[in-house]
Amino acid sequence: MISFLSSILIPLILFYVIGCGILAKRDVYHDFLEGAGDGLKIVKDLIPTLIGLMTGVGVLRASGFLDFLGDIFGKVTSAAGISPEIVPLALVRLFSSSAASGLLLDIFKEFGTDSLTGFTASLILSSTESVFYCMSVYFGSVGVQKTRYTLAGALTATFAGIAASVWLAGYLL
Repeated sequence: MISFLSSILIPLILFYVIGCGILAKRDVYHDFLEGAGDGLKIVKDLIPTLIGLMTGVGVLRASGFLDFLGDIFGKVTSAAGISPEIVPLALVRLFSSSAASGLLLDIFKEFGTDSLTGFTASLILSSTESVFYCMSVYFGSVGVQKTRYTLAGALTATFAGIAASVWLAGYLL
């Protein structure tokens, strides 16, 4: 039953939207084209930001700088129970979810998925957000210049997510 509902849900929503538009005597196709054009304008404005973020993360990862930071911060964080391999993941996660997923797969290959490091890394990835990416994309798309307390709040929430992940992984394993 659930499989059947999930296979027809999207077509039902599409027909519902089209039906409501027709009942409201709207030109549904023109509205669709207008919305698609607005979406492409937003994408055009966001492309430079996305390219800059992805290039920066790629350069940091390929150059070994993230491993260097992991070694430096790992000496401090190992006292708190965070292995040095987790530090680059937490830093990259602030900028890019896809690059962090790549680092997570590297951690899985090296330590395994059921290890403390692998479990902690997967919890960190699922309980934090790519703060700088989201701020640049979402605020950039609507033209927000003054972000006020957004960065401080987001970084605090990220730190809380990392701390909770480390504690939970140590508690469960």
